[in-house]
Amino acid sequence: MSILVTRPSPAGEQLVARLRILGREAWHFPLIEFSPGRELAGLPAALAGLAPGDLGFVLSQHAVEYARGELTRRGLAWPAQVNWFAIGRTTALAFHRVSGLDIHYPQDREISEVLLQLPELQNIAGKRALILRGNGGRELLGNTLATRGAHVTWCECYQRSPKCYNGAEEAYRWQQHGVSTLIVTSGEMLRQLYTLTPEWYRADWLLACQLVVVSERLACLARELGWHDIYVADNADNDALLRALPSQ
Repeated sequence: MSILVTRPSPAGEQLVARLRILGREAWHFPLIEFSPGRELAGLPAALAGLAPGDLGFVLSQHAVEYARGELTRRGLAWPAQVNWFAIGRTTALAFHRVSGLDIHYPQDREISEVLLQLPELQNIAGKRALILRGNGGRELLGNTLATRGAHVTWCECYQRSPKCYNGAEEAYRWQQHGVSTLIVTSGEMLRQLYTLTPEWYRADWLLACQLVVVSERLACLARELGWHDIYVADNADNDALLRALPSQ
């Protein structure tokens, strides 16, 4: 059984390396790449507009990294008077490493629904909330904060763009490599993989592969597209993906 890891660098490469150490045959096939976001230059002004006790949210390690680069270039520090929140532990650790600040994050799944359950986010009427994220994505967090009375603004710190491939060539290559398990960590990438693969490769190969995803919401999308053998990881980090992989 050969495993195709579609998550972007560096997490995708790190997962492949760990799989190979465990004796599994694995390949890296990143479906998206990253570049600075359209609103990144406005980040310092957005941070300066936050008052003590206001809320800051970082939704991915990429948001942390691109924001850190912009602040470093301007000679600025992360505001310490803000109450910071991360989507999950991995992002929280990335933020703490670059800022030295405390940050709240859910102990369970790395999804907006669980983040919104934190006690610190229940009585936030009148506070400003700045959300650092990439382009697109779900609006649940911002919409829910707004319904609770917060004044929500977004800052697109980075952009996700699909990588260009010849779908027929790639499908043939991975079929020849014996790929029978796919690891996909977002709906965007799942749709991209499905669209990239020519129709004549879908039924005979793509949809016959075992699929590992990171949420039940993503599993539902996979079923709609035609996958049947689906495994849901209990989180979005590489440790959880390794636990979710079916045995050889």
